[in-house]
Amino acid sequence: MIYLISDTHFNHENIIKYCKRPFKNAEEMNDVLIKNWNSIVQNEDIVYHIGDFALGKKEDATNIAKKLNGVKYLIRGNHDKWSIKAYEEMGFSVLGGPFVRLDEYKILLSHIPVQDIEVPEGYINVHGHIHNNNLYKCIGEYYDSKLYSLEKHINISCDMTDFKPISVIKVEQKNNY
Repeated sequence: MIYLISDTHFNHENIIKYCKRPFKNAEEMNDVLIKNWNSIVQNEDIVYHIGDFALGKKEDATNIAKKLNGVKYLIRGNHDKWSIKAYEEMGFSVLGGPFVRLDEYKILLSHIPVQDIEVPEGYINVHGHIHNNNLYKCIGEYYDSKLYSLEKHINISCDMTDFKPISVIKVEQKNNY
């Protein structure tokens, strides 16, 4: 199975306040994210993390990444500042470019929502970056409504998926998650 997740922000204490996450502190958030991930993802499953994996010390992020099940791919987000080698040492294969196409599912993965003109016909842009917001709120505030249509985008920030990876099948079918 293939799973998707974004914006876990492991070790980021302030994200709890910024996004009103239901955790007392970063340690509790980390524990819940790891537990949720491993309750869904098996070792042979593929997980595309589409940005903003962790903040803080690289060693702490490495320890967390090594606890996570699955074959892990990373599309770097705006907070993923370590070197490609560092993420590879964590167990990720780092994918280049601002987006990755999953043609079998007609999905375009990116951290930041891409403009409609970049989304191939018949595809959906699956992104993160906007956390517990969605493009309904962001259009007009951050994104120009002439460049982004709501029908072509799905936000899978973990804030929107109950802090769990989501199956690519659910995204492909545009089910509520």
